[in-house]
Amino acid sequence: MLGSLYGWFSVDMGIDLGTCNTLVCTRGEGVVLNEPSVVAVRRGTTQVLQNGNAVGLVAKEMLGKTPGSITAIRPLKDGVIADFDITEAMLGYFIRKVHGRSRLTRPRVVIAIPSGITAVEKRAVYNSAERAGARRVYLLEEPMAAGIGAGLPIGESTASMIVDIGGGTTEVAIMSLADIAVCESIRVAGDDMDEAVINHMRRTYNLCIGPQTAEAIKIEIGSVFPLPEELTREVRGRDNVSGLPRKCLVSSEEIREALREPVDQIVECVIRTLEKAEPELSADLVDNGIHLAGGGALVRGLDQLVSKATGLDVHVVDDPLTCVARGTAVYLDNLALWKDTLESDSDGY
Repeated sequence: MLGSLYGWFSVDMGIDLGTCNTLVCTRGEGVVLNEPSVVAVRRGTTQVLQNGNAVGLVAKEMLGKTPGSITAIRPLKDGVIADFDITEAMLGYFIRKVHGRSRLTRPRVVIAIPSGITAVEKRAVYNSAERAGARRVYLLEEPMAAGIGAGLPIGESTASMIVDIGGGTTEVAIMSLADIAVCESIRVAGDDMDEAVINHMRRTYNLCIGPQTAEAIKIEIGSVFPLPEELTREVRGRDNVSGLPRKCLVSSEEIREALREPVDQIVECVIRTLEKAEPELSADLVDNGIHLAGGGALVRGLDQLVSKATGLDVHVVDDPLTCVARGTAVYLDNLALWKDTLESDSDGY
């Protein structure tokens, strides 16, 4: 009876619980929340600042700028939960925010998870969501969510291939008949690209920059394939020798070289997945091509690089940043159709 009462006051939601950003979709409304997966707490505790409201955008603004008594934490690393209590607090905040801060909410939740995580890591996601206020939790593999969100014909007897490059993991999957035929997950993605930019600035310019600056460089001038017109950007940071603030000018050519190692690992993962596919699936991909999703899909020239390496047509899906979240919402809309599969996932935890 109580569960039914909570259901009346709750809006079911799909969540893309990402290393860098968390997106929430609700039925009929699309993406209603898109905030950084960051929480600000008192150092040495799990007490969230500002009466529990220092989460998401508010907390991200504090990254690298906090005094000794405060720390801004990203509770997910490589696509999985690194801090259980902080993740629970973050999820609870997002669920309440979507519901207008009402406490009388117990929504059903579909959460997208990396395909390569362990049973223990799945259990951590499930328990965090349940303790954060979810009435019922369903886990959906990210490649499936991305394929659904991209509108690929994954339910048909033809191969669809998705490469979802998030912040912590890259998911590569070939799907057919509403299931994953071949899949590979590696913990190399957007964060590794940012780290590569940080290392380049330190080695080449003796300049220390933070993750937010590195991400901005990647977005503004980053590329993995030669550009018709190369770009430049002024970068500010701390001189590693003098310790004083300094700036320098960086070009897209050198950032491309810096990104080579993580991007090569992603391309190799795509090739390995293709090599594992059955011949009939490979034949379908000659016509259907490869689809790129996730924030990493927006790096300039990535589609051209993957196409050159595989010989297949490569397409960046519409709005790749929200693709997984939109897929969870579609899955939620068709929960009755998929419920048997999802029940077996969640009942095991």
